[in-house]
Amino acid sequence: MAHTKSCEVGLAVKTTAELLQGLETLRATWKGDPSAVPKGLSCSESKEGQFVLVAAEAAFVTLPGACVIKGVGAIELAGSDAVFEAGAHSKTLIVKATPEGWTFSVKFVVPIVRERNLLKDGA
Repeated sequence: MAHTKSCEVGLAVKTTAELLQGLETLRATWKGDPSAVPKGLSCSESKEGQFVLVAAEAAFVTLPGACVIKGVGAIELAGSDAVFEAGAHSKTLIVKATPEGWTFSVKFVVPIVRERNLLKDGA
């Protein structure tokens, strides 16, 4: 049985000036003193020199219509769909600075559904 190990889904978001300021502050903090980045957040730079923030499951909370990143701010989700599938685990939020602006996505492991052999009546 084939099973997808992980799934990454782009998020449609509405950014605010406060969120963008929080991301820029985090980037400056990381460049100045990487050890000052809050626990659960990981910062890096892509090959193209773009800032990448990865928030572990413990560093963000998903609420209906929003996602809050510890120490950074809240992201307003533009869609009404659930961000994660029910039962998903190993959730991470990925924020990238691109020339077109900030991109937001979530990566998670989908739940494994196993079909067991069922005994037939009388067997």
